[in-house]
Amino acid sequence: MLKNRLIGVVTVKNGWAVQSVGYRRYLPLGKPECLVENLDRWGADEILVQVIDRSITKAGPDYRLLDKIAHLGLGTPLIYGGGIRTIEEGIQAVNIGADRVIIDSLLHDDLSVARGLSEQLGAQAVIASMPMSVGKSGAEWYSYVDKVTTPVNTEFAELIEQKMISEVLIIDWKHEGRPDCFDKALIKKFPFKQIPLIVFGGISNVEQMRELYACSNVAAVAIGNFLNYKENSIQYIKDKLASDRLRKSIYSTGYTLQANV
Repeated sequence: MLKNRLIGVVTVKNGWAVQSVGYRRYLPLGKPECLVENLDRWGADEILVQVIDRSITKAGPDYRLLDKIAHLGLGTPLIYGGGIRTIEEGIQAVNIGADRVIIDSLLHDDLSVARGLSEQLGAQAVIASMPMSVGKSGAEWYSYVDKVTTPVNTEFAELIEQKMISEVLIIDWKHEGRPDCFDKALIKKFPFKQIPLIVFGGISNVEQMRELYACSNVAAVAIGNFLNYKENSIQYIKDKLASDRLRKSIYSTGYTLQANV
């Protein structure tokens, strides 16, 4: 049986880890590599580093940050997203230290690059990031670059049907950073039922996570802001959600389990 995962998310803007609210307001948290090191130590199943300003500025991937993280000696798989525009850039991100890459704006602009990444790295190494909301027409796809929502296009549907990507990261972008607000309707309205989903945005409590993990196509829950302030949040969540489908919690010597999260 495949295990569900709990993914820790570090959001980076202007070189600093930030707490984000709806990708509109930001509170600086510190050096991204320090947060990554904490998530590794606390027992996250994967770590996602999303550098949210690289695509808009066309700056390319943050190789310097990736190199710093690579030298931490992580035992946790690393996902990187931010600024990847070419096949070569995606391959370089993996060569430096990412286990998998997330693509976002490429899905709107050039699906041939997405196909090329899948062919070069393998579909298991490619994740599609899709900021979503529910509108009158159902699930609507938001572009951070163009600031518009559109239906999911047929070309992207073909990418999924041909199994060129491994998972889709659904971001509830309207509720990101707000507690207990993830819109579960996004899962029901998402048009592709055969692809495993990672859900992110407005997820903060155990009962909410329990409901999300109960959805058959949800492979992972990703949490950002709400893991940053208590050392043992990950262990607490895993203990409360203890089941055969969730990886066991990891404890570091000397840490005390928190009573709440």
